[in-house]
Amino acid sequence: MRGLLLDVGGVLFGPGSDLDGLSAVVRRARSAGIATGIVSNDPGGADAQWLRDLGDGVLVDDVVLSGDAGMAKPDADIYLLAATRLGLRPADCVFVDDLEVNVRGAVDVGMVGVHHYDAADTIEELSILLDVDGAASSDGVALKDTPAGDQSW
Repeated sequence: MRGLLLDVGGVLFGPGSDLDGLSAVVRRARSAGIATGIVSNDPGGADAQWLRDLGDGVLVDDVVLSGDAGMAKPDADIYLLAATRLGLRPADCVFVDDLEVNVRGAVDVGMVGVHHYDAADTIEELSILLDVDGAASSDGVALKDTPAGDQSW
């Protein structure tokens, strides 16, 4: 796998999430040359700037927000856009989401889908799929105070 795409709400933030653990996997993936991105159904606008600011290597390489892109999960076009912006084919990407319908949408375009239920299981699965150490230390940017707010991802 050459790409990792993650949802925000329900994966990085919210119940069942482990921001430190998942962020460590993302950093290990990036250091191994794996392109990373966020794909969120966030409506965009000024209140979503904190999400956009996670791109350009702060946490991930790129951030695709539904409100900015004019499309939403599980529409095939948003997964294709996210892969294209990373310079990858969908078949080169793993997509992680807490909603089964969104995982199925990604799988339908050729991505490997990971249905996130529990952070420990997701970290283990990503570590295997991406061949990175999921138990890595949490070095780098601290995201605990990121203003997740009451966004509907």
